[in-house]
Amino acid sequence: MEVLARIIKLKPESGPKVEDWAQTINSRREEAIQTIRDEGIEVESWFSFAIEGEDYLLCYVRSESLERAKEIYEQSSHAIDEYHQNFKDEVFLRDQITEARLLVDLTAED
Repeated sequence: MEVLARIIKLKPESGPKVEDWAQTINSRREEAIQTIRDEGIEVESWFSFAIEGEDYLLCYVRSESLERAKEIYEQSSHAIDEYHQNFKDEVFLRDQITEARLLVDLTAED
């Protein structure tokens, strides 16, 4: 199993868009779950936080193959994936995405 965590700095004043995105994903939960199943993702979690007045998202993904998941996502025809991509284009500062280094990853199955 592969694990990815990213810290993503957001464009200023993105808070309302982040809230709308989260509400949309949660209200379309079954559709979103189907897309991660298609991608072979076991867990996808998103967290928001602020540091010194600047907004960030933390994304955590666990997948059998992160590369394969990315390939499937990029070819997806699911409307929810298009919505998610548009959200990322609108609010992410693409040059300020940091990969977190995995130190410990435990599961009950281990």
